[in-house]
Amino acid sequence: MSKLTDQTYLTQSQYKNSINLDARLSIHQRFSVNPYGWFNWVFDHLTDLPAELNILELGCGSGELWKECASRIPQSWSITLTDLSDGMLDAAWHNLLPIGYRFKFEKVDAQAIPYADKTFDVVIANHMLYHVPDRRKALADIQRVLKDDGVLFAATVGKSHLHELYQWILRVESEKPGRFTLEFTLENGKEQLQEYFPRVELSRYQDSLRVTDVDRK
Repeated sequence: MSKLTDQTYLTQSQYKNSINLDARLSIHQRFSVNPYGWFNWVFDHLTDLPAELNILELGCGSGELWKECASRIPQSWSITLTDLSDGMLDAAWHNLLPIGYRFKFEKVDAQAIPYADKTFDVVIANHMLYHVPDRRKALADIQRVLKDDGVLFAATVGKSHLHELYQWILRVESEKPGRFTLEFTLENGKEQLQEYFPRVELSRYQDSLRVTDVDRK
């Protein structure tokens, strides 16, 4: 099994706490060329929906989406944040406690979502479906808990993600760096989703990184 879908590795090492995720988010905050911001762009799609929403986020991480867009959250929304990692849920709770909004926090495996059929208006899977070992099972369960007119927002990256980074590593390392093969990408994600959802739309957030300050410590 690839480490990318190894739940033991993910919950006890890579995402044991928010340190690694925070480091990656910091790079994007410092060096992204699109000033609008990824989280604002994602949130824009939510505000296009009806005012009263019951929202489930799978793999909420450190809750950065809601922290960044705190002032935009309507009081009429009911938001359940879930993650498979206790450490990530703890980080999300600490990050969002000052907001004063009544989020619900639950430890949940996306392959076995513990909620009743047709519960949610929106399910968010933000850069996490490529971590799920049995994606078909997860997508079927997402379909089950969504209302008939519900919406799934499933974010991912393209197959050339980090390509330039690996090229730079090859210039300074004698051995090729280990690479993960993503199984849910911009190129193949739509096809996978169409097995469970009759209407699938692809939206692209245009951005890249321009690193202007290299910390050599």
